[in-house]
Amino acid sequence: MKQSELFTKTIKENPKDEKSINAQLLIRAGFIDKLGAGIYSYLPLGLMVIENIKKIVREEMNKIGGQEILMPSLHPKENWEITGRWGVEEMYKIKDENLGLGWTHEEIITPLVKKYATAFPKYIYQIQTKFRNEPRAKSGILRCREFLMKDLYSFHTSEDDLNDYYEKVKEAYFKIYDRCGLKEKTFLTVASGGEFSSSISHEFQTITESGEDDIYTCKNCGCSFNKEIFDSKCDCGSTEFEEKKSIEVGNIFKLGEKYSKPFNMDNIVMGCYGIGITRVMGAIVEVFNDDVGIIWPKEVAPFNVHLLGLDTDANEIYNDLQKNGIKVLYDDRNKSAGEKLNDCDLIGIPIRIILSKKTLEKNCVEIKRRNEDKLELVEIKKLIEFIKNEL
Repeated sequence: MKQSELFTKTIKENPKDEKSINAQLLIRAGFIDKLGAGIYSYLPLGLMVIENIKKIVREEMNKIGGQEILMPSLHPKENWEITGRWGVEEMYKIKDENLGLGWTHEEIITPLVKKYATAFPKYIYQIQTKFRNEPRAKSGILRCREFLMKDLYSFHTSEDDLNDYYEKVKEAYFKIYDRCGLKEKTFLTVASGGEFSSSISHEFQTITESGEDDIYTCKNCGCSFNKEIFDSKCDCGSTEFEEKKSIEVGNIFKLGEKYSKPFNMDNIVMGCYGIGITRVMGAIVEVFNDDVGIIWPKEVAPFNVHLLGLDTDANEIYNDLQKNGIKVLYDDRNKSAGEKLNDCDLIGIPIRIILSKKTLEKNCVEIKRRNEDKLELVEIKKLIEFIKNEL
């Protein structure tokens, strides 16, 4: 894509009403636009990142047997009355229509599976917009009233089968966070079941100083506990813990018969497994940034490379990169070198390629990785091979 044709533009100053790093950088770099408290538009660059995260999630869910569907956002009152949850504060309700906006989908997926499934286990997931009456909408796209989420529901005929699948989901989640660049900073954390389950659940918490959650990690065995259930002593017997700020990027629950029983699904136990797609995007920005902008991990970045033509035409290189399947954002704008370099750092694409009159004299381009200071000259004729080795 040529940057001169990009729908959005960068902004020099931080938005006054945003305190979180993710919101400030994503708005300034042209990834998102704020419509209201907890409500954002995802612009072309932002949507590219979202689609990359969704692709990763889909691939890992499909590997563990997940089948993707898409359920409605509008939910009839009667489904929620069956479980007694029509009155929950989290749900937005449409007066006089007996409809609510989906903030979760247990009451929809359970009768759906009952209707169609003839054998078990079954693993059904969706990637869907959720609506949550969030009184504390804050922290940019980390805590929104409207957000994108992957939720997987599993249906089993025994607790043992549920337990086995639960462990498979744990492994799949860590693969997702690894591919998104977050694995080294993400911990499996014991938490309460909350609204969804009477037993404990597990959260995937990403460590960052800007996190709004508190977790305690055992110095002896590494087990982590959410502050809500922390009782000063680990199962291993240790009482020495390290307190950390974190962002919840996923959660998994063993639901048992909590939802299957009200819908008369006899002898079926369920599991529920969620990942906030937009929340993961926000967490990545909170973790990977510096004083000048975002630093996207390779697999989620909107483009592979950012090509800058400084006082010279780089169209030939741009076309060659595209022909070889390399996703490139080409800054062809009539802007100063300083403006182009600043925008490049702000947007945060993993590899910067500069073609200038100086490099052209050597039949080279200048390469810089966004997460490094090192500059490298690469011959133009070897550029494609070089970039492919980087991807």
